[in-house]
Amino acid sequence: MAGKRDRLSGNEAIAIALRQINPDVFPAFPITPSTEIPQYFASFVANGQVDTEFIPVESEHSSMSAAIGASAAGARSLTATSSCGLAYMWEELYISASNRLPLALALVNRALSGPININCDHSDSMGARDAGWIQIYAENNQEAYDNMVQAFRISEHKDVRLPIMICQDGFITSHAVENIELLEDADVKNFVGEYEPEDYLLNPECPMAVGPYSITDYYMEAKRNQAEGTRNVSRVVKEVAEDFEKLSGRKYGLFEEYRMEDAERAVVIIGSAAGTTKDAVDRLREQGEKVGLIKIRLFRPFPADEIAEALKNVKAIAIMDRAESYTNHGGPLGADVMSALFRARSQALAINYVYGLGGRDVRVEDMENVYETLKQVIADGDAGEMYRYMGIRE
Repeated sequence: MAGKRDRLSGNEAIAIALRQINPDVFPAFPITPSTEIPQYFASFVANGQVDTEFIPVESEHSSMSAAIGASAAGARSLTATSSCGLAYMWEELYISASNRLPLALALVNRALSGPININCDHSDSMGARDAGWIQIYAENNQEAYDNMVQAFRISEHKDVRLPIMICQDGFITSHAVENIELLEDADVKNFVGEYEPEDYLLNPECPMAVGPYSITDYYMEAKRNQAEGTRNVSRVVKEVAEDFEKLSGRKYGLFEEYRMEDAERAVVIIGSAAGTTKDAVDRLREQGEKVGLIKIRLFRPFPADEIAEALKNVKAIAIMDRAESYTNHGGPLGADVMSALFRARSQALAINYVYGLGGRDVRVEDMENVYETLKQVIADGDAGEMYRYMGIRE
């Protein structure tokens, strides 16, 4: 459990994790607020600290295309982006997943235009939630670093072989500096290991095509094959987390349960606002209130059964979405949690908040008010309006 303490931004922490991993290929086109990741990494390349092939390209579409080409050739590859950069990669996201290419994307969450906004919400990654990628989210800088160290072990696993998105909140974690504990370089190198692809374009022993046209007779089987890979993700995420805990002493799962042991009211949330919500939980617990929090780490594939089990004794739930779905009944996390509760025949009363869009601030008091609303929901025996906005000027 050797480690060294430092003060780092989330972007710098990701770049250091990548230096320690020493990937084969890193194509990059910078976009706020993920720009610093390739910026820091380019200095590692220039200083000879890695032997990665760093490729400055002319667009985000090209950066993902190059990462796909490198991965198909048999190289360990990744890129980084945010917001409209991810949207520009849209076509390529589906291609990388359907070709079962285990590449990584360091995604720094930022609002999608319009109106133009460079601050944090989850509309970019949530828009890509059905592209077939694994999605893991961080609450803070330490988690961003730890998730990146675990990323390739998950995506390259022979039972998975799917691309992985490591997400953190733009500016809130990407640019804010926090105390962090880094692993030793050798420990990360040994933990991640060498990439040994089974089939790849540069293997002269086994000629193959990547991404050929699939006629109707085969397309559905290819999609089912892809879905089978996602079925193994939860198990592999937990296995890798167990190994990581032995190395670092830091424990991870599919989600974190915070003070949920006897909770009657719970919030389900993703990202940095979970830290704010923990402060609210602690304050209310001091007043004898039975409140708790579930912070989602693995959002895709969605651990529906496990979340329903964690919420089985809760009377009222608020699901917090930092993205709109424009369905007129809530956001993407709300839809998934509500579905999980329905399948588990839960009797809990649930409401869905959209909050924090475009970087709108989230205070401890805001989250205390959410728990107060849940208390009223229990008293009324009725969830009332299930689709709400938090912190908005009407």
